[in-house]
Amino acid sequence: MVNSAIAPNFKTYDWQTYSCAYYQSGDSNSAATPLLLIHPIGVGLSARFWDRFCRNWVEGGNDRPIFAPDLLGCGKSAMPHATYLPEDWASQLAFFIKEVIGQPVIVVVQGALLPVALELVHYHPEQVKGLVFSGPPAWPLMIEDTADWLQRIRWNLFDSPLGWGFYVYACQEGFLRQFSIDQLFARAEDVDREWLDTLREGCQSFESRHAVYAFLSGFWRRDYRKIMAAIAQPVLVLMGDEASSISREGDQETPDQRLAAYETALSQVQLESMPGRNVLPYESTVAFVTFVRSFIANYQI
Repeated sequence: MVNSAIAPNFKTYDWQTYSCAYYQSGDSNSAATPLLLIHPIGVGLSARFWDRFCRNWVEGGNDRPIFAPDLLGCGKSAMPHATYLPEDWASQLAFFIKEVIGQPVIVVVQGALLPVALELVHYHPEQVKGLVFSGPPAWPLMIEDTADWLQRIRWNLFDSPLGWGFYVYACQEGFLRQFSIDQLFARAEDVDREWLDTLREGCQSFESRHAVYAFLSGFWRRDYRKIMAAIAQPVLVLMGDEASSISREGDQETPDQRLAAYETALSQVQLESMPGRNVLPYESTVAFVTFVRSFIANYQI
């Protein structure tokens, strides 16, 4: 199990009919713009993805408050049997910002949950003062709508006994370790005990499978170019120098090509390459924190 001595203290709030969880780091009395951390979706993943980032942020003497919510269907939040859409999670976060945080935030979003941040800033621009894209998806995945019928076929396949069997298998430590080595980390030795224990804790409820099914079904696959072009807030894009894609559409794209695509799409953007692959806040935490702090200072947000 994850060491309870370093496990964060979760609080809850109610959104619609659901109990949702979050934890907070940093100085709750600070007047600085808070960070809102959006975790990735995957087997065993939750707000605990951000533990290492939060520890490093606080230990570095940063008093800026940090909020790490569990998205609906993940972690300690309620897990209804539903086809989760990016706008559903964005609506949850908009409520969280307004009712719990109480002021605009700097959004830090990991990987392919970028569409959730885009929906949030699109529908609630007044709640967002800046954005950090950590290892955003391959560009081809962000510019093409996936057919509704194909998404539904995938969902029905996952939401079946076959999908249940897949999820049971995927929660095994051997699979989690090998998938992390093959798809997420630049160095196999960085797939450590803390990472695996955190994933194992996140797998304790098999009801978390529905959020994963929704993600794998591709409900987030849309053309987001217009939304990105309309973003007025400053954006930091952080890319691993060994970034890869698990999708066939993006497997030929180099990290530099991906950065260039996002540079073209965004009007006020800072681009940075850093050591790592696809989970930069975990595998290159110190560098990640440094880039985020510099970005905030540069734009005075």
